[in-house]
Amino acid sequence: MTSEYYEGEKIVSIDYKNNLFEQAEYDNCRFETCDFSNNKLNNSIFTNCTFVDCNFSLAELSGTTFQQVIFKNCKLLGLQFQQCNTFGLSFTFDNCNIDHASFYLLKIKKTSFKNCQLREVDFSESDLTGSSFHYCDLNQAIFDQTNLEQVDFRDAFNVTLSPNKNKLKKAKFTLINLPGLLTEYDIKIES
Repeated sequence: MTSEYYEGEKIVSIDYKNNLFEQAEYDNCRFETCDFSNNKLNNSIFTNCTFVDCNFSLAELSGTTFQQVIFKNCKLLGLQFQQCNTFGLSFTFDNCNIDHASFYLLKIKKTSFKNCQLREVDFSESDLTGSSFHYCDLNQAIFDQTNLEQVDFRDAFNVTLSPNKNKLKKAKFTLINLPGLLTEYDIKIES
């Protein structure tokens, strides 16, 4: 249980690599250019918070709560989001590097990924219903038994997934995405 509570704070340029991050509850706070990399955010609560130009690479998220959180221009390499508290889990990603992260088994409906790099991200068995991947690089992202109903992939690139192993009802694609949907069939498409 967190003991400290912060509301409406603006926290700028803190390097938590040298200062242990304080487990607390943060409500409507803004974090700018903070470095949380390789730190333990375990059991912290972030509600209606915004993170701008922050580095979370390889941070521990066991029991961490993210509710209505915005990540903008952040580095989120290797994060294991499936370790988060799933109650009310919701976030938005804008211009972030989320390579090698995992959203395994998470229900993150209507999540917005915009201008993000999502290389080798694991979305296996997650529910992304109604989410969007606008101008995102999904090179080698894993979609296996994933609910992708109503997901917008029209602006995404390097999308590779099996229509047989995922739910795709009313998902949106463009002709550019077609080769990535047919990879498992070893079909050659020429223009």
